[in-house]
Amino acid sequence: MPLTGLDIFKLLPKTNCGQCKRATCLAFAVQLAAKKASLEECPHASDEAKAAIGNASAPPMRTITIGSGDFCRTVGGETVMFRHEEKFHNAPVVAIRISDELPAAALASRLDAIVSLQAERVGQRLTVDAVAIENASRSAEAVARTTRAVAQCVPHAIIIVSDLPEALQAAAAASAAATPVASRKPLLHAARPDTWEAVARVAKPLGCPVVAAADDLDSLAELTVNLTKAGVQQIVIDATRRNAKAPSAAETPGTDHRATLHALTQIRRAAVRKSFRAFGHPTLAFASGTGPVDTVVQASTFIAKYASIVVLDAWEPWQVLPLLTERQNIYADPQKPMQVEQKLYAVGAPDEQSPLLITTNFSLTFFTVQGDVESSRVDAWILPVDTEGTSVLTAFAGDKLNERTIAAAIEKSGAANRLQHRTMIIPGYVASLSGKVEEQTGWQVTVGPRESAHLPRFLQASRRKTASAVVSEAR
Repeated sequence: MPLTGLDIFKLLPKTNCGQCKRATCLAFAVQLAAKKASLEECPHASDEAKAAIGNASAPPMRTITIGSGDFCRTVGGETVMFRHEEKFHNAPVVAIRISDELPAAALASRLDAIVSLQAERVGQRLTVDAVAIENASRSAEAVARTTRAVAQCVPHAIIIVSDLPEALQAAAAASAAATPVASRKPLLHAARPDTWEAVARVAKPLGCPVVAAADDLDSLAELTVNLTKAGVQQIVIDATRRNAKAPSAAETPGTDHRATLHALTQIRRAAVRKSFRAFGHPTLAFASGTGPVDTVVQASTFIAKYASIVVLDAWEPWQVLPLLTERQNIYADPQKPMQVEQKLYAVGAPDEQSPLLITTNFSLTFFTVQGDVESSRVDAWILPVDTEGTSVLTAFAGDKLNERTIAAAIEKSGAANRLQHRTMIIPGYVASLSGKVEEQTGWQVTVGPRESAHLPRFLQASRRKTASAVVSEAR
């Protein structure tokens, strides 16, 4: 049973010295019980206390790191079942599965497609994280050859999928030869109840993380304990459950969607709610449905609950990019809205006569406005007011978007020095601010459309009106 805050408090020195940066030892004990503090923060804890508290102060789920450079990814480390309880810490890795039976030309084409699977959204680059190389041929030589080609061609993390320890060893060696093993250790899938000792002997000298796979949860728990005792500290649990029968005699069984979701949930609950250390590791699930849409549906479910790594039998943009968007949404910190810096942003090649649009610094709002201004083909300036990452209506209702914050943003941005005119465009939803903003800033206010989607027509009409006025004045 996990220790309560009061149980832990009884083992602490009770000096209330404050060196742990908590007001009292009781407050520190409560943080320890909630897995939000480490016993190392208490300089006066006795050896007996450290031994007794032990697991109570350790995180419920370990973290592991795969990949390197721009594709270095940390998974695991989760502390809650639901995001609203705190937040999810490490977004799941999305991996594309390829076979070692692919001909060289097809492999090169597939890798090109994987590299191109990326998009920009609210200022963040969304990409696939890893390539999972499946030893479909059951040949150590073939999987090593494919691994070498992948390691040389793409910077993504590598997962090697084989039931044969000798194939895992050959592929890991090929990855090490292609890139320094210290910088990109492949994830080895999988150690099973009958092969874990051999896989551990492969993984330990290379420092590679290992996936534990078994047919039931009891066997999985025993397997992770055995791997830990053998010195393998970086473990991932494969929660995938296969259908009893393949769709056809020529195909391998696909993923049992319901059973896999159930296993993922049980593993997370045991680790987080019960502090069951055997399941305190990141999880992996294969999404392999009866068709391309079913595969995407499975992957979407596993990203939401609770896979740390999702291996996908799909590589088309229409399949993968929505999953990357879903992942970004779920793993954004709900306590810290995504926001952009408050400064002048140029769209196109604006000059001192170009229009100035006011919005908020909530990333989704800003990038939506930016995209619609780009669509108008009107060179313009955008000034996002610091509203602590809230949208226009939310900021207005919370008095974070008002004449004072707009005036402060204008002054701080230096807009008066960059522009010859003194006119700004504010969102239509806050039209009632126009008079107060004019009084506070001395600038003329034009009320723009309520919806950002109407900005292209609004800006083009404004440009035609300005051009017409210039022509009339010239006459």
